[in-house]
Amino acid sequence: MNKDLRKVVIAGNWKMNKTRPEAKALIEELKPVAAKATCDVVICVPFTNLETALDATKGTNIKVGAQNCHFEKSGAFTGEVSADMLAEMGVEYVVLGHSERRQYFGETDVTVNKRVKAALAAGLKVILCVGELLEQREQGVTEEIVGMQTKIALQGVTDEELKNVIIAYEPVWAIGTGKTATAEQANEVCKYIRSVIADLYSMADACEFVIQYGGSMNAKNAEELINQPDVDGGLIGGASLKAADFGVILEAGSNCIA
Repeated sequence: MNKDLRKVVIAGNWKMNKTRPEAKALIEELKPVAAKATCDVVICVPFTNLETALDATKGTNIKVGAQNCHFEKSGAFTGEVSADMLAEMGVEYVVLGHSERRQYFGETDVTVNKRVKAALAAGLKVILCVGELLEQREQGVTEEIVGMQTKIALQGVTDEELKNVIIAYEPVWAIGTGKTATAEQANEVCKYIRSVIADLYSMADACEFVIQYGGSMNAKNAEELINQPDVDGGLIGGASLKAADFGVILEAGSNCIA
C-alpha cells in the first residue's frame, strides 16, 4: 500500500478533561507546536470546550472535533447533542464508537452505524473507533470482531461519504492501560481493516482510506507505529493533554516515511 495516497492524521482525544480556561491554555501551548506540522492536526474536546476550542484555533491548522453525537436531529433525548448542532457550530470532526462509549454507555454496533450516518449527513468527518477486548485477542478472534464492527458501522455509507470517514483501530486492552500493541500487531490489524474496506468498496478506496492506531500511542512509540505501512496516524489519549508530548507525535506524523 502506497502511503503517498493518504494523509497522516493525528487526532487528540481529550476525553473528560479540561475546564474552559484549561482548554484555552493548552490550545495556546499547542499552536506553535502544531504550526510546524505537515500532517493533519485535530483536537477532540468535551462539548463544553467546543466553543472555546473553535475560537482559540481560528486561523490555525488545528481542526476541532467532538467526542460523540446522537443519531436523531432533535427530540426528547435529554443530555444528547445532535450532529447538526455540532456542524452549525463549525465543528469538523466527531469521534464515534469509542470503546468507552460502548462499555459504559451501552452503545452498540447498530447505534454506532446510526451515528455515523447522521454525522456524515450533517457534513461532519467521522473518526470511527473499532477494536477488540483482551479476551477476544487471546481467543484469536480479533479479525472477526474488528471486521464485524467495521462492516456494521459502514452499512449504508456510500463511496462518496467514505471519503469523510477515518477508522481508528484501538485495541480495548491498550486504551489507557499503558499497554500498547506492538508496531507489527497494530499494522497487521490496520492492514486487515484495509482489506475489509477493499471488499466493501474497492481497492482504490482502500488505498486512499486513512486508518489510525490508538491505544496508548505516546511520544516514545509514535514514530515506530506511524511508520508502519498501513498505519496513517493516531488517535491520541493522555499524550494529547501535554503539548510537548503531542508535539513529538505531530513531528513523527509529519516525518512519516511514505
